[in-house]
Amino acid sequence: MSSISIIGLGNVARALAARALEGDNAVEIIGRDPAKAKELAAALGGATVGTAGTVPAGDIVVLAVPYVGATAVVREYGDALRGKVIVDITNPVAPDLQGFVVPHDSSGAQEIAKAAPDDAHVVKAFNTVFSHVLSAGPAEGRPLDVFIAGDNAQAKARVSAFVETLGLRPWDTGELSMARALENVGLLELGLMNHSVKHTNFSLGITLLS
Repeated sequence: MSSISIIGLGNVARALAARALEGDNAVEIIGRDPAKAKELAAALGGATVGTAGTVPAGDIVVLAVPYVGATAVVREYGDALRGKVIVDITNPVAPDLQGFVVPHDSSGAQEIAKAAPDDAHVVKAFNTVFSHVLSAGPAEGRPLDVFIAGDNAQAKARVSAFVETLGLRPWDTGELSMARALENVGLLELGLMNHSVKHTNFSLGITLLS
């Protein structure tokens, strides 16, 4: 099992923490508001509470904050993230939902990697799964797929093992540059939500044909 620190107190943080605890992982909750962090940990049961800005207890650190503040958070932690696997779940989508707020030749994950210590490894994951779908898990006998991307094979293997403890199915899509493609999948989902599906009770995944 894994040791996980989750930075953030929102819906995805809650969903990930709950599933992680169910998978017998050690979970640390970290937020800028200590009272809210303690409240979330108490509601989950079994999670510990960390202190913002200090070295996270987990070997895997999930950055569960909006992209607009994600790089600033990574810079704030600085050397406290040395040697950590940083999981970026963000979608750096522009307010008009027509594109991204990162350079056209980059991605949110790559920008976060630039802000991280040299010996930290950023892995893109979970950005294509809505929080309430993540909470519900597999539906109608179909596995819930989590696409990942990263430059370090060992880091991706550790994240994949963590994903499996959640009862989900990891798919390695390649190097961190593939995060741009995964963020486009996130944008695609928002387009489906707004123009055809009309809700967020769905997921995109892989069906293997025999």
